[in-house]
Amino acid sequence: MSGTSLDGVDVVLTDLSTATPRHVQTLFRPYDDELRMQLLSLQQPGFDELHRTAMLGKRLSCLYAEAVVNLLAHAAVNPEQIIAIGCHGQTVRHCPEEDKGYTIQLVNAAVLAELTRIAVVADFRSRDMAAGGQGAPLVPAFHHAVFKSAVNHRVIVNIGGIANITSLDPHNHTFGFDCGPGNILMDAWCLRHTGENYDKYGQWAASGKVIPQLLDNLITDTFFLRQPPKSTGRELFNLQWLKKKLLGNELPQDVQATLLQFTVLAIANAISEYCSSATEIYICGGGGHNALLIHRLAEAMPNKKVALTDELGIPVDWVEAFAFAWLAQQTILRKTGNLASVTGASGDRILGAIYPA
Repeated sequence: MSGTSLDGVDVVLTDLSTATPRHVQTLFRPYDDELRMQLLSLQQPGFDELHRTAMLGKRLSCLYAEAVVNLLAHAAVNPEQIIAIGCHGQTVRHCPEEDKGYTIQLVNAAVLAELTRIAVVADFRSRDMAAGGQGAPLVPAFHHAVFKSAVNHRVIVNIGGIANITSLDPHNHTFGFDCGPGNILMDAWCLRHTGENYDKYGQWAASGKVIPQLLDNLITDTFFLRQPPKSTGRELFNLQWLKKKLLGNELPQDVQATLLQFTVLAIANAISEYCSSATEIYICGGGGHNALLIHRLAEAMPNKKVALTDELGIPVDWVEAFAFAWLAQQTILRKTGNLASVTGASGDRILGAIYPA
């Protein structure tokens, strides 16, 4: 998995042969600054776009292959023992609007299969969109399979670049949606003003004060008025969007504090409106490392347990990569991988395209 945060590649070796899936080995391969900037440049139309897209897809696939090879070496596992690689690819455009209806994840799956000699399952989102869905989020089906309780109403909150929630109510159908920005605005603002890629533990945000008027301007964006199913990405929540909300005289640390509270409110409001009966909230994704963010979420939902997915057996950093291994297995077994109740598709579909070894 390589997500909206553009921090790097998460790779998980999973054993899905038993009733309780488990991760055997994990590896993180960071993006260098030059690759990150090239990927960011594809978020908007630009010069020689088709060529740059193709070359970056090939480059990413070589990086993915290197990460897989290193992971298997660390685990002392031969490629012949692996059924398939589930590869999400790097999203550079996500335009689920009805008048557009497309999504682009960069990966050359044929190159990845050739370099690893392992079957690859990729292009998970297109089939859902072809069926009228948003193509996202896809991880709720995995959350349903591995995290659902027969007794307690749980919500899984993935805080990557974008935040999404999955409602796992033992008495009702599972649903979920993108609820707003996760780390994407905080990371971008932090990089611009401190030179760091992210605000470690939320320490910089803790040094500032929330600006009430700015927070109100952020949380009243029309995205939050839309009913699920819905998804979003860097196309909406970016620094250009943020600049339009600023007066220009705000202290940078106060803006950071406000952005953190914005993420908290987006999540807490979504849970309050759509799954208020939940008693347990489990966090995953990079936002799980932001101690201030987790503390503020707990404050915003005082009558609910707020914890990390580590308690459920999968550490926060590896849930999404684990999910795409599971989605690959669904494809291989010809089982559906989306939840129409989440994406808005006309029905559940078998996702992905298989590139044999």
